[in-house]
Amino acid sequence: MGQSLVKNHIHIIFSTKGRKRSIDSSIEALLHSYIGSICKNLDCYPIRVGGYLDHVHIACNLSKNITLMKLLGVIKANSSKRMKTNGDVYRGFSWQGGYAAFSVSSSEIDDVVRYIETQKEHHQRASFQDELRLLLKRHNIEYEERFVWD
Repeated sequence: MGQSLVKNHIHIIFSTKGRKRSIDSSIEALLHSYIGSICKNLDCYPIRVGGYLDHVHIACNLSKNITLMKLLGVIKANSSKRMKTNGDVYRGFSWQGGYAAFSVSSSEIDDVVRYIETQKEHHQRASFQDELRLLLKRHNIEYEERFVWD
């Protein structure tokens, strides 16, 4: 084949360090927009960025030119630096070390987008930890609980 044709829909989730509830309503739109712009600049078209007080969800198309690990490293480093410029309350802001990422079929990406859009309602019923455990189970990802939460 003479050309590389790729569409990798990815659902990425990561939390603030210690799941500190520091993504409040005064900063979340700015943060989500900034993360989306980082994705776009890395040719990883952002479909939807959202989340809740202590975590972020990203639905994007992973570019054929970057690894998932590199994408997450750039997103976390740059968004953390950006958050720290928004006043004293965010000076200690940081992300957890790890992340979860799931491939999503084209037929299911709209469901993931709706899921991301309803995070505030969803987290009235479930914690971030319960949400992540469910997603890990649904995607058949084996994990050891004591190493998930840093």
